This record gives sequence, C-alpha cells and structure tokens, in this order.
Amino acid sequence: MLNQRLQQKLLQKLSPQQILLMKLLQIPSVSLDQRIKQEIEENPALELDNESDVDDQNDSLLDDNDSDEYDSDDNDDNSDDEFDLSDYLGDDDDDSYKLKTNNYSADDDHYETPFSSAQTFQEFLIQQLGFRKLDEKKYKIGLYIIGNIDDSGYLTRPVEAIVDDLLFSLNINTTKKEILETLHVIQDFEPYGVGARNLQECLLIQLQKLQEENPEKDLTIAILIIDRYFEEFTKKHYDKILKRANISEETLKEAVFEILKLNPKPGNSMSETVKSNQYIVPDFMIFNNNGTLELSLNSRNAPELKVNKTYTEMLETFSENKKSRENKEALAFVKQKIDSARWFIDAIKQRQNTLYTTMEAIMNYQKEYFMTGDETKLRPMILKDIAEIVSLDISTVSRVANSKYVQTAFGTFLLKDFFSESMTTDDGEEVSTREIKKILKDCIENEKKSKPLTDEQLTKILNEKGYNIARRTVAKYREQLNIPVARLRKQL
Repeated sequence: MLNQRLQQKLLQKLSPQQILLMKLLQIPSVSLDQRIKQEIEENPALELDNESDVDDQNDSLLDDNDSDEYDSDDNDDNSDDEFDLSDYLGDDDDDSYKLKTNNYSADDDHYETPFSSAQTFQEFLIQQLGFRKLDEKKYKIGLYIIGNIDDSGYLTRPVEAIVDDLLFSLNINTTKKEILETLHVIQDFEPYGVGARNLQECLLIQLQKLQEENPEKDLTIAILIIDRYFEEFTKKHYDKILKRANISEETLKEAVFEILKLNPKPGNSMSETVKSNQYIVPDFMIFNNNGTLELSLNSRNAPELKVNKTYTEMLETFSENKKSRENKEALAFVKQKIDSARWFIDAIKQRQNTLYTTMEAIMNYQKEYFMTGDETKLRPMILKDIAEIVSLDISTVSRVANSKYVQTAFGTFLLKDFFSESMTTDDGEEVSTREIKKILKDCIENEKKSKPLTDEQLTKILNEKGYNIARRTVAKYREQLNIPVARLRKQL
C-alpha cells in the first residue's frame, strides 16, 4: 500500500568546487599543463595570461548564493533581482593573486631537460631486414614478425598463430617451416638475442654469436649450461650442475661469469634511449641555505590564468536588456562560463596553497633527514600526523602525497616514500620502518656472497641491534626492497 510521509535526513555532499579541487590535488605538476589546456578548450571564458606586465589576475570568489547553477528556462524575475553585475565586472587588478613572479637574475642557473630523437628499435630491425636478400613473401613475413617483437626484444606471438594471422590478415599462405626460416634470419640481427621466444633461447643466441666472433674464447661450458642445465642455473643449484656436467668449480665460475655478462633484454639496449623518455619533474624543491631549509614549488604549479575580458564585456551587454528571452538565455550562459572559470582559477590557487602547506609540514617534520640525507634519521610518519598539523583531512594529504616528487640535495624522491609506520626498539624508542629497511639492505649488501644471509640470520642480526622484529616481517621488508631470497643471491 502506497502512502506519503515526511522524512528528515542529514546528508553531507561535496560542492562542485570541492570536487574540482580534490581532482586537481591528485594531479602531479607534469600533468597539470594538460589539465589546464583541457579546461581552456572546454571553457572559452578562461584563458592564460601570457603578458608579463599585466596585473589583471582574477581572485574574486563567488559567494554561496552566486555559486548556484543558472537555469536558462527559468522565467522567474527573482533570479534577475539577485544578480549583481558588479560581482562580474569588478576590479580584476587584485595583486593578491600573483601566482608567478619574475624575480630571477642573470646569475641564476637555468636548467633545460634534454630530449633525444633517434631511430626506433622497430625501425632498426626493419632496416636490417632490408639488407637481407629475401623474396617478397619472406620480406612481408619478416615485417610481421618484427611487428610482434616487444621492446625487450622477444617474439611474443607463437609461430603457429603467426601462420594463421598471415593467412587471414595479409592473405599470405605460409607454413611453420617458412616462419622459422625467416625468424632465424631475424635472430641474426643486432642486438644479439633479438627475436628469441624465451630467455633460454635469447642467452643461447648471444653465446653462439659471441663464440663465432671470438673463436679463441671457449664458451662451450657456458653454452652447455644454458642448453642442458638452464633450470638448475636459474635456481642456482650449482652443486647439481657440477655433478651432472662433471666440471670443476673454477670452470663453472668462469662459465657463469660469461653468462652474467649477457643481456637478458636485448631490445632495451636501444629502446631505453630512443623511445619516449619519461622524465621525473619534481613538484617541490628543498634547498639547504646555510642550515636553513627553504621550500619552493615548481613553477608549473602556479600558472597565470584570468577570465576572458570579452566574456565580461558580453555579460555587460546582455545585462542591459534582461527582458528579451534570447538575451536572458545568453546572459545565463555567459554567467555560467565566468563562474566556471573563476572556480577553476580559485581551485588552482587553493591547490597551490594546499601543496605548499602540506609539503612544508612534511619538511619540518622530517627536518633532520632533509638536513643530512641520512635515511636512519627519518621519523615515523603517517598521513594522520601531517593532517593534524595542517588541519586537513587525511584523504587530502593522501592526494597531495600521491605521485608527487620532491627534489633535494640528495636526490629526487616520491613523496609518499617518506611516510612509514613506527616500530618500538628494546630501549622503548620509536623508529621508522624505513630505518629498519635501510639497515636490512646494508646487511645484505655486506654479506658474504658465497653464503648469503637467510631471513632467520637477518632477523637475529636485527634483534641484536635492538629491533624486535619477527622473521616473517623481515621477509616482507626484503620483498618490498625487491631483494630475492638467500638461495637466489648466492654467487660463486
């Protein structure tokens, strides 16, 4: 049975301006330019202020009553009574919205990021294919095989599937034998190992090529190990190899030394330099000025934006005749675009302020580390600690820390890496888990490679240093540091 009733609810909703700010906060400075370009394309009332001498920056905020959306179909004259033209045509020369200053002198250092432009990995292989005497059919097969070689240099498509692909896509009727013949031609290309279907084949190709080019060097044992005892080699079961191959430990050591010089990803030797390079652009810079830490924002975080004057002039023109329906609809459209532009400008300004205050709190909290660069000086710090200092929500601090980088005198680091849990030592002192990981890493780097330390031994060492930590936690930290187990760290 249907019935009507009154119900009172208390809901909390984010305003469009708050949602916009949250989205802008999580964008790193390297992507902010693209986001601003997108907003300018979508909103013609917003534009970049490229004039260095112009002070007409817009810092006027809209009141809550002015932030409502305007309905062009609303014929109620009350909306016109609430509209104040001075809010839109006021003084735009507010110096408080100076997001960029020209305070650089001729003595300042200016750095430019170099970008390389060269032949791609795929083009290099196609060029070598053109040097071979192949008929038209095999040349097309070769092109298709090269198209299926990834950036690491491996053929990712099964040979049987290539036979079907060529028939359906290029109408080339071929056989597995022809595919393998063409593949062997490509496997003769540089860099050696390209076109392999797995790591074992890749290493074998390189060893065989090295043997051909250096006949005076005996690589027979190295080839034997990869060909017959590859699984034992990958698991570092050297005792089994010594017994089954009937060779001395010194011979095995020389063979392993030659194998370790090979490139497991031959394609990367070229693609690392010629493919699109992705450079880290720091969002913050911290400088040590005679014992005083100074923080600065990347200039990309402070673009100069303003409301298009053409739109403010249009607003004034349409407001002179509000009774016309066409003018009223145009007026609502212009007002909405100007509101949107000012919201975006204000969100950019709030983003800048939030980034700066949050990073300043992190810098002061970890002052001892930023002064020395010693990771053992890092204090335990969680998002809640910084959120309480800057009086912001934990989610806001998380958005600031996510995918943002800070440049220091000791390198450029991901901001979220400075956040870590705490652990209490035997002396009752709270230390950062980063400090424990640093000590764990140092222990592994200084271990005897012929007898690497097991997780149990590492746990014992840390316990002796006063860190009350379990073996499973040591294993977790070791995995987070991308360090393999002791068996895989063993060296002859």
